[in-house]
Amino acid sequence: MIKLFKVKEKQRELAENANGKPPVKKQSAGELRVHKDISELNLPETCRITFPNGKDDLMSFEVTINPDEGYYLGGTFIFSFQISPIYPHEAPKVKCKTKVYHPNIDLEGNVCLNILREDWKPVLNINTIIYGLYHLFTEPNHEDPLNPDAAAVLRDNPKLFESNVRRAMSGGYVGQTFFPRCI
Repeated sequence: MIKLFKVKEKQRELAENANGKPPVKKQSAGELRVHKDISELNLPETCRITFPNGKDDLMSFEVTINPDEGYYLGGTFIFSFQISPIYPHEAPKVKCKTKVYHPNIDLEGNVCLNILREDWKPVLNINTIIYGLYHLFTEPNHEDPLNPDAAAVLRDNPKLFESNVRRAMSGGYVGQTFFPRCI
């Protein structure tokens, strides 16, 4: 009985592809949702999205953020997004590719943003995440740090924090850590 179903399925595929075109790959629910999210993006002028693997791979892309206010004004920060096939039931994996002195981004690029962890819900979308990342640059949060040293400086001495951010973005050392130029 099972073989009969497989034969019928194969015949149906052959009939669908009889027009000479290559078989069409079926999109997962995650791919369909990402396509919808990307088509509905409403990004601020300070953010842009690129597809290093081409427009055919919507499950892997980069977002560039150029903050226009705050400590990180004038910087360029690139984030990679990896989307799971079960998106939106699982949050995207987001990493900062730009080494940055920031209380909510560690030196390996891990990002501390609640909507990427415990507060993720399937109703959230790519646009929401990008705005959340942008907000990290306009309002860094010392209360939920991934970089405790930067968080302590932000909390205890905002002027020194600002100086450290400028030094890091200009391409220099903060403590023993070198940061490549991102201005």
